Amino acid sequence: MRNAGTGSRNSRQPRNINVSFTDADLIARVLLHEDHNAFGELVRRHQSPVRAFLTRMTRGDSHLADDLAQETFLKAWQKLYTFRGTSRFSTWLFGIAFNEFRGAARQRKELALEDMAESPPELEEPSGAAGSNLRLDLTEALKLLNSNERAAVVLCCQNGLSHEEAAQVLDCPLGTVKTNVLRGKEKLKRRLSL
Repeated sequence: MRNAGTGSRNSRQPRNINVSFTDADLIARVLLHEDHNAFGELVRRHQSPVRAFLTRMTRGDSHLADDLAQETFLKAWQKLYTFRGTSRFSTWLFGIAFNEFRGAARQRKELALEDMAESPPELEEPSGAAGSNLRLDLTEALKLLNSNERAAVVLCCQNGLSHEEAAQVLDCPLGTVKTNVLRGKEKLKRRLSL
């Protein structure tokens, strides 16, 4: 006879994933056993930073960012066997997310337009009393950076990636990442100190 409040575990019931598993443990479970629960735990751990990164990259378009995040995790599931473990799993995910962003931006021809303009006109120093009272928060200020500067600043400063990891994510030389972080921070400092 069963005690009240307890029951037999149904073999079809999803197994709880121990949160003490490392990302590498979870990846191994997915690759060896196609463990959907393990992948679900990876998504749970990394979805907020990926969505936040994509929201910043899309200049606050949360609907587009959500769509891109969904595509990111779908591609991660499909291509998990290509993850070599030479970097953190989050670095690999950010790389997929950035590629999804670039693909969507190319379709909308945003990157080509950004590359033609060295800096958006909004970054010019405003003059007069209205300009001296202007205060932008970081989210709004980030929208004014070009996509390369924004990506480098968000990855390194918000998500804590090293310059080397950001270079891997962005698929560009280390010096380029350092330059983009420096230029981006200088522009943000100017804009936020108004």
